[in-house]
Amino acid sequence: MNATVPILVLALLAAGFAVFSVAAGALSGPKRYNRAKLDAYECGIEPTPQPIGGGRFPVKYYLTAMLFIIFDIEIVFLYPWAIAFDRLGVFGLVEMVLFIATLGVAYAYVWRRGGLEWD
Repeated sequence: MNATVPILVLALLAAGFAVFSVAAGALSGPKRYNRAKLDAYECGIEPTPQPIGGGRFPVKYYLTAMLFIIFDIEIVFLYPWAIAFDRLGVFGLVEMVLFIATLGVAYAYVWRRGGLEWD
């Protein structure tokens, strides 16, 4: 029981801060509503009409998300390697060179196939 008390206190503090921040913003912020503020925001351009049922998203959105995940995972592997580089020796260097070369081949393949183009 004693080990969970600090965790519960921290969770209560975080929840209290979140509720306080939202309430303070709602109470102290200006209330000037107009048509432009109530419209959907799409990077400063006029919103395009959506077909009934939502329509279909191009596959490029999902491919971009997958590429982001792949290169994000690369960073997740590179950071601990950089921290422990001196203890890994030549074996760690060779393994990381092979890892980066594999990702480089995948990057070149995606680039050549046009996966990074925004039409």
